[in-house]
Amino acid sequence: MARAAYYWCLGVFAFLGCCELAFRCLPVSTATETGYYTDPLIVTYPPRHQWTVSTGWDLRNPQKLVANNFGYAAHRDFVRSENAVALIGDSYVEASMLDFADRPGQQLELALKIRPVFTMGVPGTSLLDYAERIRYASQQFGIKDFVVVMERFDVLQALCGSGNINGPCLDPKSFARSQTEARPPPNLAKRIFRNSQFAQYLMGQLKVSPNAIWRQILAQLPSRETDKPIDKTIAENKADFYRLGNTISAVDAVGQAFFERVKPFVGGRLVIVLDCDRAALYSGQPASTPERQHFIKLATLAGAKVIDAAPLLEHQWANSKLKFDVGPYDGHLNSLAVGILIRAGAQAIEVQ
Repeated sequence: MARAAYYWCLGVFAFLGCCELAFRCLPVSTATETGYYTDPLIVTYPPRHQWTVSTGWDLRNPQKLVANNFGYAAHRDFVRSENAVALIGDSYVEASMLDFADRPGQQLELALKIRPVFTMGVPGTSLLDYAERIRYASQQFGIKDFVVVMERFDVLQALCGSGNINGPCLDPKSFARSQTEARPPPNLAKRIFRNSQFAQYLMGQLKVSPNAIWRQILAQLPSRETDKPIDKTIAENKADFYRLGNTISAVDAVGQAFFERVKPFVGGRLVIVLDCDRAALYSGQPASTPERQHFIKLATLAGAKVIDAAPLLEHQWANSKLKFDVGPYDGHLNSLAVGILIRAGAQAIEVQ
């Protein structure tokens, strides 16, 4: 029996070792080791960090990225320059799934011609996080002009508990300013798995969640505590969050907090590029909502120039029927949509 167990364990370890070697030859997404390196409210990569990204089980859109001197996936290093324009957002700005020349930072710099663009995209963040990057870009680099690329949920995701916060947030019930929700440091298991390409493939590409598996096991076990509720999945919690948070009042509170925060740091123009509901656009439905229109009104009253993606993409869709997503597996903006919206943003920056 002991010999059989020994050979069984040996076979398992040999299999895992072969998988590890095989996946190290493939463009599996690697660990990013993000943290608060440059500012206590802003998450970045380690400066000069190199990593790989790809999508799905078949490793689509593989890209190799390198962080600049301040830890951003940007095409240039950052130095103090009042002539520069800061491009701020989440994964829509980093756009790691696109080829280098198709990313928003490169397209904006090409459109502006003679002005450098500092690309400051941090995946998994929201509107009040963007305000902190505007503050930092102003104080650290002397930047006066800003282009903020927003996805549809960036406003609501600034409410505490959304899972897309690295800094300040508002209470989702009272809309009062709450404590900072900082990203927790990785636990021991995460630090170990970061070094395994096979583990990264399982959890990053296939989205295998050990916590979800454990919850499923517990749900199948008989228990005397029958009245104890089972923890919801992340998807269920997010669905509840958006049902509770999708109000004009929430948009009003987050919008006011954002514009109050950035007001001292915007010495020139603030351009906001706002994405729309592209799925509704494809089906002939309205690509905007009352909450979205309310935010546009708030932004305009605050002096920002809003580039509304809805009419621009609707016009393009009516002429070509080419979709604006990276693919059915990835709802980020593709190079066509990025080009349309970034050119409009560049024109707004250049208007005196």
